[in-house]
Amino acid sequence: MLTHTDLKEIHTRSLKMQSWIRQQTFSPESTKTLRRFSSWEVSELILGMNQSTFRGRMAADPTLPDGLVEPDGRQRWFTLDEVNTMRRKLKVKGKSLMPPRPAGRAFRTAIANFKGGAGKSTVALHFAHAAALDGYRVLCVDFDPQATLSHSMGLTDVSEEQTVWGIMARDLVRQTEAANAAPKAAASGTALPRRAIPSSITDMGLQDLRIADFIQPTNWPTIDIIPSCANAAFVEFASAQYRHLNPEWSFFAAVSRYLDQLPDDQWDLIIFDCPPAIGYQSMNAVFAADMLYIPSGPGYWEYDSTTSFIGQLSEALEDLAHGFGQTLSADKVSLPKEFVDVRFLLTRFEPGNDLHRAMYDAFGKVFGERLAVHPVEMTRAVEQSGRFLASVYEMDYRDMTRETWRRARGSFDQAYTEFRTTMLAAWPQIND
Repeated sequence: MLTHTDLKEIHTRSLKMQSWIRQQTFSPESTKTLRRFSSWEVSELILGMNQSTFRGRMAADPTLPDGLVEPDGRQRWFTLDEVNTMRRKLKVKGKSLMPPRPAGRAFRTAIANFKGGAGKSTVALHFAHAAALDGYRVLCVDFDPQATLSHSMGLTDVSEEQTVWGIMARDLVRQTEAANAAPKAAASGTALPRRAIPSSITDMGLQDLRIADFIQPTNWPTIDIIPSCANAAFVEFASAQYRHLNPEWSFFAAVSRYLDQLPDDQWDLIIFDCPPAIGYQSMNAVFAADMLYIPSGPGYWEYDSTTSFIGQLSEALEDLAHGFGQTLSADKVSLPKEFVDVRFLLTRFEPGNDLHRAMYDAFGKVFGERLAVHPVEMTRAVEQSGRFLASVYEMDYRDMTRETWRRARGSFDQAYTEFRTTMLAAWPQIND
């Protein structure tokens, strides 16, 4: 028979191996760094210029970054900061290379499906990196206690207080204090006394943390993250207790309220990586999102699970709408929850597989124009990116054949371009 003591011992053994694995996937110092990008990548794949034009611009403008020149002088390699400097300074046919950005707050997308292995973290990671190479500033929010996205972003030492759990606990205290201070609270008798909040929460001082205290930088200079960790799984148990302490607390809007306090111009995109379940964390992600992006594998069971996910999510959102009386107090969010768009994306797709093509057609018949035209293909490079906790954009094409790397990157480029087009069409609606 096994108890929690045995599980703890297994966990200790696993932590020892974890250190070795990090050395294999990141660097000997267990710190993940972002590689440089070749002049070929910068010109053709990032800035969209042919190489001769790019070389001419570089020669004509001495204020542009020099990059790092190879010993043979044939190739230059640039950091992402240098690429963004070029993006700001260069123009092609009189047009800026900066990406379009409607006025107002950042656009929020939740990558969600409660089917494990659907590719949520992979899609979130690649969309974040593709957007950064596109010139956008990205904030990722890792709602999944498995913390795959956090680890892929190079974060391995995370305290649970600085995760979504900390944001929700902070929100509970602040919302309760606001309700207690409101004039109507004393008359109604529904206010929760401050002393009723457990000292395990108040003594941590989460309510006094600043907004920026939850946000950490990554190895990409234009990507930040609110990370997760294994201990953040506690949020599912803690949130049930918190709701009992204060039934008036609109728990599902906690992260949305937090994000509403961020400066409008600090980030352009906010991407949520959701856990494979409908719970307190995933409902916070869904409720804070402007758009849902739902990845799914190309098999029947994945289709079945995606169908169940949509059904259960709709029921959960309906229950919230009825349970909280159409309007939330103490914030600007109204019920029922509305999305500007919902899209489905097939992952691990093999074009030569008859079953995959048939399932693509089946998804298309059901979801119509909401199905992304370009699925994410399963290639050798994609498999390697999963094993090494790195996106295709981070992998050096010299470590494999350039064609293998380009095929994988091309698949994600197409998926991201379609996502970007959908986002830009929907973005103005959130600020209206």
